[in-house]
Amino acid sequence: MRTSDRFLWVVMGLSAALACAAFGQTQDFTAVRAEVDFAKHVRIWDGFGVNYVEVAQSVDYTKDPQEYGGFSLLTENQRQQIVEMVFGDDGLRPALVKMFLDPFHQAQPGGPFDHETTTRWMRYFAREGLKRTRSRGQDLTILTTLYGPPAWATKQKFMRGRDLDPARKYDLARYMVDWVRYLREEEGLPVRYLSLHNEGEDWLRWPADGASGNIGTGHDYNLFWPPEQVADFLRIVRPMLDEAGLTDVGVTPGECTNWYRFSAWGYADAIADDPGALASLGLITSHGFYGGAYGRWFGEHRSLGTDILREKRPELRAWVTSTSWSRMDAANVKEMHGNIYTAKVNGIIPWACIQRPAKWVGGDPNPGTAFRVSEDGSYEVLRGYYYFKQLTRAGQPGMAVAKAFAMDSEVAVIGFARNGTRHPDAFVVANLGKDKKIAVKVAGAGSDSFEVFRTTDEKDRCEQVGKATLENDMIVFNAPAQSATTFLAQ
Repeated sequence: MRTSDRFLWVVMGLSAALACAAFGQTQDFTAVRAEVDFAKHVRIWDGFGVNYVEVAQSVDYTKDPQEYGGFSLLTENQRQQIVEMVFGDDGLRPALVKMFLDPFHQAQPGGPFDHETTTRWMRYFAREGLKRTRSRGQDLTILTTLYGPPAWATKQKFMRGRDLDPARKYDLARYMVDWVRYLREEEGLPVRYLSLHNEGEDWLRWPADGASGNIGTGHDYNLFWPPEQVADFLRIVRPMLDEAGLTDVGVTPGECTNWYRFSAWGYADAIADDPGALASLGLITSHGFYGGAYGRWFGEHRSLGTDILREKRPELRAWVTSTSWSRMDAANVKEMHGNIYTAKVNGIIPWACIQRPAKWVGGDPNPGTAFRVSEDGSYEVLRGYYYFKQLTRAGQPGMAVAKAFAMDSEVAVIGFARNGTRHPDAFVVANLGKDKKIAVKVAGAGSDSFEVFRTTDEKDRCEQVGKATLENDMIVFNAPAQSATTFLAQ
């Protein structure tokens, strides 16, 4: 084992004084102070998730089916290998799955629906994933998002038209509801949430006159969704789901690009100020992309939007329904940390975990992923898979987010408490800086022994690298530069 990967699994001989109330900064400022308290629950955790994207940009499916996920290029054996690595017992074990609704399911309003042609591989991924998940005694929760409406639902009457045709809003609502009905009744998939839009707040993606859909410039399907339109559709869709017998399917407000826009651009307030929309809301959703530099893409992790809605409905949960894989490194874990502890979410689904880069028009703006499919019919497992696995194996559904902190902004600590589940107490430590000694004070754990797994930039695997034992309620270890280390209670 290389020096940079060495871990002090036998806890260093710290004096009892370090475990007393005067914890101070550990080891005379030679180690970063961190804490995790499994007895202090921040909120219930619904789990991490995955997303297979099939059709995302094509304006003519017959000429260009796109198939961005790339399963169509692989053999059945290859597809099953990926499914096992995602949903299998030794895989990511996600609890959440996102499925898109593209614009090709109905040629004209009131006409027949075709839910199969453009969704073959996305449905395959969900079905096979469900089988694997249930075989190990767990289940999936599926959210489906309107990725973009048919051309007929827009004023412009072309693919990716900017503005909703008011005369077609009920037809568009039925378009969404029938897709949910199909997935539930004909595919047997456990769809629990219907999301109204995918980054529909971003009016900057169209020319000022709306005369072009800008397809070919890197943008995906969309429709502009102002706050009042979101509130209106929450009121429209809820009774339609009930009439279709889908009473246990919740409606979400769609997915702004980031949590900053969800609150600062008026979406949370529009819902909170509309009693009918607020009562119809089943789950708070947004994308969790982080843009730290001021500019039009600025978007900090923040909880104001969820706080506004939870003030009136405290039981509401919140999910990130897309976020970056960053550089598929420790920074990605830090981004997850921001969404969990600052945006106060209950679940996270990153952007597409399987990508075929050659099929994204204009170059993929979020190229990080877990699996990359090439045009020659091969695929590779990227380090993003292993960093994500550190998190997904630690934070399983039904657990609770545990109170945690680190006194170093290059270090992120994410804790998940057992909370009566069969999953062990766990915490993840990400180090975005150089090699560091980190001292973690652990409270409320059901065990004093932990299995330890690690992923680094240099060694992109989620490997067990030893065991750690609490001494004076502490674990002290050397965290290599750009690494994520997970501790699972035994």
